[in-house]
Amino acid sequence: MDCAQVTLTVRGATSLGEVIAVVGSCETLGSWCPQKAVPLQPSEEDGTIWKKTITVPSGVETKYRYFTGFFLESKNAGGPCQVIVNKWETHQLPRSLSPSESDLETDDGQFGFRNGIECVDSGWLTFQTEIRLRLHYSVKPPVSITKMKFKKSRFRLKLMLEGIEEEDDEESPSSCHKMTNTLEISMISDGGYKSRHSQPECGYALEPTQWTEYSIHTMDPDNLELIFEFFEEDLSEKVIQGDVHPGHVGTACLLSSSFVESGKDNGIVTLPIMSRNSRQTIGKVRVDYLVIRPIQGFQCDMHQSFSKYWRKRSPLDVGHRGAGSTHAAKHHKIRENTIASFLSAASHGAAYVEFDVHLSKDFVPIVYHDLTCCISTKKKNDKHSMVLFEVPVKDLTFDQLQLLKLAHTTAMKVHDHKDLMDDEECIDEHQPFPSLSQIFQAVPEHVGFNIELKWISQMKDGSWDANLSTYFNMNQFLDVILTSVLQNAGKRRIIFSCFDPDVCAMVRRKQNKYPVLFLTQGVSDIYPQLMDIRCQTTQIAMSFAQSEDILGISAHTEDLLRNMDCIKVAQSKGLVVFCWGDDNNDHENRRKLREQGIDGLIYDRICDDQIEQPNFFKVEDKVSLKEVIPEETLKSCACSTYSIPCSSVPCSSKAPAGSGESDSGLSSS
Repeated sequence: MDCAQVTLTVRGATSLGEVIAVVGSCETLGSWCPQKAVPLQPSEEDGTIWKKTITVPSGVETKYRYFTGFFLESKNAGGPCQVIVNKWETHQLPRSLSPSESDLETDDGQFGFRNGIECVDSGWLTFQTEIRLRLHYSVKPPVSITKMKFKKSRFRLKLMLEGIEEEDDEESPSSCHKMTNTLEISMISDGGYKSRHSQPECGYALEPTQWTEYSIHTMDPDNLELIFEFFEEDLSEKVIQGDVHPGHVGTACLLSSSFVESGKDNGIVTLPIMSRNSRQTIGKVRVDYLVIRPIQGFQCDMHQSFSKYWRKRSPLDVGHRGAGSTHAAKHHKIRENTIASFLSAASHGAAYVEFDVHLSKDFVPIVYHDLTCCISTKKKNDKHSMVLFEVPVKDLTFDQLQLLKLAHTTAMKVHDHKDLMDDEECIDEHQPFPSLSQIFQAVPEHVGFNIELKWISQMKDGSWDANLSTYFNMNQFLDVILTSVLQNAGKRRIIFSCFDPDVCAMVRRKQNKYPVLFLTQGVSDIYPQLMDIRCQTTQIAMSFAQSEDILGISAHTEDLLRNMDCIKVAQSKGLVVFCWGDDNNDHENRRKLREQGIDGLIYDRICDDQIEQPNFFKVEDKVSLKEVIPEETLKSCACSTYSIPCSSVPCSSKAPAGSGESDSGLSSS
């Protein structure tokens, strides 16, 4: 194949040690793999101008994107650089070139801008780790003072970050650089948010209605000293001679190695606050921690991202658990969360199907709603009598789950064994506990998946979902599920959602392709209040979504019906809004929500409300293609070229589902 020499030029400011690099569709540009990307070189005259001459196939379109980041020395001698992506271009249509000459120079203007439109997203975790320390009043005040002198004092806190000293290695002659640790603070409340910024000189005071979070990015997560400095606001004298600031009364130290020693990536630690002028403690601080690690064994590429992409159109119908909850009033005949249920919803026009995913004991991603299931045993000498036992799904292997005759947990309360009395032979499509990979294989690709990641929640009264106070390691749990999705999704539209804000934040940081919606119940008369203050109102859910830079929220319709303005308010903040709840099963409520411009409606009785009809996205693709492609072209081409239903084009072959370009919300245009 003939090749061409192309000199790329782009402009952009960078921090110390940071570079601008290019990644693209051809082998020279890494085939979209960031670890094989090509770093550009800054101009000697102007450090904001970056250039690189590359070799690409001649006469063939090469697509590419720029990103900023670090190329770090490998921990293994002689190994490849470890690439950290800080910011990257995410236009739905990347830059491209098709050189016809042997030499070409191209000026791509400003980093992040294409055709006058800026589209840049933050990077994800490739090799670095993110440690988050949080101070909040969800359970009780995070700071407790025992020293009488400071009982009525108001404190300001500042987190200091220090690496434990190691012997410096000799300077490496390679082009790889080192990344320094970074520390930023974020604060969210009902009234708004202030995301990822530097701390003031004496830190911030804590507020009862505010969630305060410190984020540390590091390549050495097990070797840090994290020191909280306490400043008493009203104390004018210096505690120790030489102090820069008066009122610096105490410190609390946390070693990051303690996270590894505990074997947990999230939890609570209580630290003593030590007086700075004696060995006495003046109180204690309760620190909530979360460690977010890169996905193990899988690397995301940079071909395309839908994390923040949504094309506005009429509200989408989303089939709750497929064709609807089996246990809802007037439920659909087909069992929820089964292949048959998803296919039924899809055949009635559902743009997406919503379902819950968690793990079996042997780490197989499975589709099932509840955290527990009821299994039965028959009494000896009484074949008509059954005893039900409630068992956590996480305690059963995938093979064991496939053997179960099960009932919903409500059967224990009402002695209803009808689920267990069904015909013994159950065809595969109606079988409960399908694996996530089976769902991907069985449901047509044009049907979107709204995947709720199932996690335990703690109530305000201290109780836990299904009485489960312990669950999987959160990083391991998400790595297994995300890897399955990223490997099997193909061109399918995917949206992740979860009621746990930490899960939402971790999914956003662990992968770069699919969007996240924060599920929130807000203020509810139906469900008990949750412990985490980020979950308690729709307003703070919006602040959380903005602070974490996720796509939007999935709000409880009970709360939205009290204040429909929430939809417009959220959308004015750049958030996508879905809604869920039993109130969505009422046709009049759905009409009101559609009038208010809701982006997605998750409801049960989609098969009752809709006649059998083509999938929403297939219809839209057909309409869009008719607008941009001449009718003669459509009639003369094979269906697979433009991915439209064969009913619109006279030919003998069927078009493969979902072969058009896809996105999280709808097809890009």
